[in-house]
Amino acid sequence: MARAAGLEPQHYLLLLTVRGLPEGEESTIRVLAERLALKHHSTVELIDRLEAHGYVRRTREREDRRRVLISLLPRGERILEQVARHRITELRANGEELVRAIAHLLEKRRNSVRGGRKNSPRTGARKKGG
Repeated sequence: MARAAGLEPQHYLLLLTVRGLPEGEESTIRVLAERLALKHHSTVELIDRLEAHGYVRRTREREDRRRVLISLLPRGERILEQVARHRITELRANGEELVRAIAHLLEKRRNSVRGGRKNSPRTGARKKGG
């Protein structure tokens, strides 16, 4: 859906990260890079593109001009809302199927964990007490 709205998935994730930061946490490039598990320069490139499209704004702190804060502009808020609205509709339409798929995966994992307790992973020998 992000692509349909004209965003690359990483751009969408960056916008979502800025919007979803806990109250009191500043949206510095460093914080965003850490949350997205990206290198600083990669985050800067994403911000450059988003800023060029009018989705975010960079501002330097007055006390420490090296610190750059990123904020969402109204256009960024609107596109985030548009994508989120579509995702909610998609989840409502496919929610039951998603729940079944997750339950199936959890059951498979549960069964493999149970099976792993009976035999040693290295030798295949039975463990004591199991």
